[in-house]
Amino acid sequence: MLSPHGICLLWEPELIWLHVVADACIAAAYFSIPFALAILVTKRRDLKFGWVYWAFAIFIMACGLTHVLSIYTLWVPIYGIEGIVKAATAVASVVTAGALWPLLPKILTIPSPFELRQVQAALEEEEIKSRDATLLLQQVRDAQRAMRESVARLTAIVETAVDGVILLDAEDRILLFNPACERLFGYSADEVTGRNVGMLMPEAGAAPGSHAGHFTTAGEAIGLRKDGSTFPMDVSVGQAQQDGELIFVGIVHDLTARKLTEQQLQQAQKMETVGQLSGGIAHDFNNLLTVIIGNAEHLSEQLKARPDLRRFADDICQSGERGAELTQRLLAFSRRQLLQPQMVDCRGLLESMFKLLKRTLREDIEIRTSSGPGMIVAFADRTQLESAVLNLALNAQDAMPAGGHLTLSTELTAIDEDYGAIHPEVAAGAYALISVTDDGEGMTPDIIARAFEPFFTTKEVGKGSGLGLSMVYGFAKQSGGHVSIYSETGLGTTVRIYLPHADTGQSQADLPDGEDAAPRGYETILIAEDDPFVRSSVIRRVEALGYRVIAAVNGKEALQQLRTDSSIDMLFTDIVMPGGMNGWELADQARRIRPGLPVLFTSGYALETLVEQGRAHAQAIVLTKPYRKVELARRLRDAFAATVVTS
Repeated sequence: MLSPHGICLLWEPELIWLHVVADACIAAAYFSIPFALAILVTKRRDLKFGWVYWAFAIFIMACGLTHVLSIYTLWVPIYGIEGIVKAATAVASVVTAGALWPLLPKILTIPSPFELRQVQAALEEEEIKSRDATLLLQQVRDAQRAMRESVARLTAIVETAVDGVILLDAEDRILLFNPACERLFGYSADEVTGRNVGMLMPEAGAAPGSHAGHFTTAGEAIGLRKDGSTFPMDVSVGQAQQDGELIFVGIVHDLTARKLTEQQLQQAQKMETVGQLSGGIAHDFNNLLTVIIGNAEHLSEQLKARPDLRRFADDICQSGERGAELTQRLLAFSRRQLLQPQMVDCRGLLESMFKLLKRTLREDIEIRTSSGPGMIVAFADRTQLESAVLNLALNAQDAMPAGGHLTLSTELTAIDEDYGAIHPEVAAGAYALISVTDDGEGMTPDIIARAFEPFFTTKEVGKGSGLGLSMVYGFAKQSGGHVSIYSETGLGTTVRIYLPHADTGQSQADLPDGEDAAPRGYETILIAEDDPFVRSSVIRRVEALGYRVIAAVNGKEALQQLRTDSSIDMLFTDIVMPGGMNGWELADQARRIRPGLPVLFTSGYALETLVEQGRAHAQAIVLTKPYRKVELARRLRDAFAATVVTS
């Protein structure tokens, strides 16, 4: 059974079984290798050249099979099958070896463990650098965000600053122009950016061959608005370096209100000084007059037998009494007269004085009285108040040589903070107001400024002492009140006496409404006012009510604004303005440009007075100066409402 192997192996069983065991071990090892390779390739999908592993597994499997056949042929002589298997194994081995050599360079490029460790170290280092870069980028982003927030805060401060902020380069070119500057100068930021700052200062153009380099020094200066008007301003300037270049930051503060306050204070101080001087003179002069009048009366009694000489003594006595009247007025102006304040019914006082004035004034003077609602009670000296009203009536008569109308009116009113800002000597609060209005010749601004000064008069010598208005002024001030004059040449004069309102327990409904009741709006209002102080005050008040404001200094500029700005919803104009165009003419031309445009007029006279003089239409809406904020708010809405009803 073992032939021919038995003969070949010399019939030695030990040798035969050695071959069997060896071939069996080799076959078992060969069969295990393909299974291991199959598991490896199946589990590791990322291995390169996977087909090489499969080819090598087939080759090893074939080798193992030849060893199994070697054992089998020891007993069964199937040499043909064994030869075929060996031939197949030879083919597999040749194919595998032939494919392996060309693949060898590629296999050699596969990184070694050492190279992989180097790559891993490089990757870790790169990862550290990436983390550092990310951290640095985050720090840069945080810094940029902090810078943006800082810039935003700085921008908010500059944009919302009450004072103007101007940024200049070394050549005095404007780099930044904040909204406060736009309001102060009337230019938009786009109009001035890149231009020389001298355009905002009239003094800069006056200096030949120089630019506005002197702007870099702080101090008071004159600002030039877009409309050509000027205003006082205080300039504070600092300098810094930006990208190696010198820049200047100017802070511009409007001094209009302060200058007005200073003028008011100077006027008050002047009046106080004159009052103290006149009061001292009046007291000393009264002592002299007492001696003169007493001796004249005694001399008159002693000269009863000599009528010719007694007449001289009587003349001396009468002259002394007239001098005493003058000194009494000086004492009233200096606020050193003895007052006996009491509760005075202003309506009853005017009614009682009506008969007195009818007998006192000329027949060509028509006298009328009017009063507001509710109890109008002042706390003042009744005798002195009657004397003040009488003085004002006599002055009004002198201002109407050809006759006219005299209107005495009284009402409850209130002085608000805005009026107090223009007249700092006046305390805000409730007042009883008595107004004396005539339609005479009126006064110029220069005369109004000196009207309350003692001995100042425009009358001919011997026709006026110049103490009438000064007495009214002193009486009002000593009573804790205020007096104001509103006059325009050709329109007449209104003198208003504000006296402390006496608390009579009347209901709140009888008193003027407060600012909380002031209606607000959102429309655009064109304000035409020539007086810079009044214009700035009106603009501030109207803007505080929510409106957008466009300002003009005269009728010509107002019409130009109407032609170029279609957003204007109302015209608010003073009646008397320079430049050859008054408020009525401006309103007529404005309505030709914009039919149905609401118009609100303002004047120191009541509408009734203006209608009688033929200077206003009865349906016109007029806001009488001075006015409170709540009155302004209501008149603005009245003007809008009247236009809606008409349309």
